Amino acid sequence: MLTYDRVLHHLAMTTVSVLLGFALGTTIGMVVGYVLGVSRTAEVVLSPYILGMQISPKVAFAPLFIMWFGYNLYPKIVVAILIVFFPVMVNVLGAVRNVDRDMFNLVRSFTATRMQLFWKVEFPASLPALFAGLRIAATLAVIGVSVGEMLGGSDGLGYLLIYGQGQADTPMVFVAIILLTLVGIIAYVGVVLVEGWVLNWMPRRAAA
Repeated sequence: MLTYDRVLHHLAMTTVSVLLGFALGTTIGMVVGYVLGVSRTAEVVLSPYILGMQISPKVAFAPLFIMWFGYNLYPKIVVAILIVFFPVMVNVLGAVRNVDRDMFNLVRSFTATRMQLFWKVEFPASLPALFAGLRIAATLAVIGVSVGEMLGGSDGLGYLLIYGQGQADTPMVFVAIILLTLVGIIAYVGVVLVEGWVLNWMPRRAAA
């Protein structure tokens, strides 16, 4: 497979798509989660649309994205963004809503601005929940990209998986599955390492 099936090329294409989908999906999820967390009005207005988007099956959108964007990286990345977005957004929203009100009122008593309240209280308090969502998102990004590659594409491990199935090539299918698993494990471990570095001020993280 290294010689004839360009397995390293397919691995690289899947890895790039996972990284882009994860980065964009988590960024959008964080922004929307913080906006909904600090604004009740925004939550009332946007929640029905976000919930409807989450309930709808992502696999059903993949052929539509392929028709819109073509057989390239974009459909895979968009599917990954849709799958990654929701767990990050929900975790951030819940964390912001559960900030200690006493701490909030204490900082406000020192005439803190709204932006200072966010950076000094809400953002640090949301970091543990945010990283919990990022752990989930790291594995979901691999699923989203592989689904996009399986439904339409000429590159990536998902495509290699479907191609091996069509050729009844069991070793190729196993290689694609193992490599997808390794990509997911590496993405998850990467998030855990960054979490340990960012949250080293927490007693449990420091002890670990």
